[in-house]
Amino acid sequence: MNERKPLSEILGNNGSDSDLESLWNATEAAEEFAALPAGKYTCHLIAGVLSQSGRNRTPGYKLTFKVIAGPYTNRRVWHDIWLTDRAMSLAKRDLGKLGITTPQQLKQPIQRWLRCDVTVTLEKDDDGTERNRVRTFQVLGRDTPEADPFAPAAEG
Repeated sequence: MNERKPLSEILGNNGSDSDLESLWNATEAAEEFAALPAGKYTCHLIAGVLSQSGRNRTPGYKLTFKVIAGPYTNRRVWHDIWLTDRAMSLAKRDLGKLGITTPQQLKQPIQRWLRCDVTVTLEKDDDGTERNRVRTFQVLGRDTPEADPFAPAAEG
């Protein structure tokens, strides 16, 4: 059973009702994310996972790219690679760019810190909704991971 608690109890030692109200009043609401403009973006590949389409349950592999330069830094864009008879030649082309050459490799963690040029197009649905589509990507190299400022100090 969910018990209603006073806001001050929820905030605990982290602040008071007036602190929250001050923060609330001083902060503008975030804008909705719109699709990225069509163009070429420098990105890191941050994820690759086996997936399925919602309706038809088509098997695929979904890549997640994170923009690392320019005004859209930290925005993400996704690329679906379909694992079907009709799309297998395209899947092998794109997965080969990532060093994935066997189906077994699809189950392993993706290589991190790959820097890529990602060409993004903008498509409009019948209802006017704009969506991004990765048209192509090229792997430029592998970057050195940034040091985590919160990681424990190495003992030596």
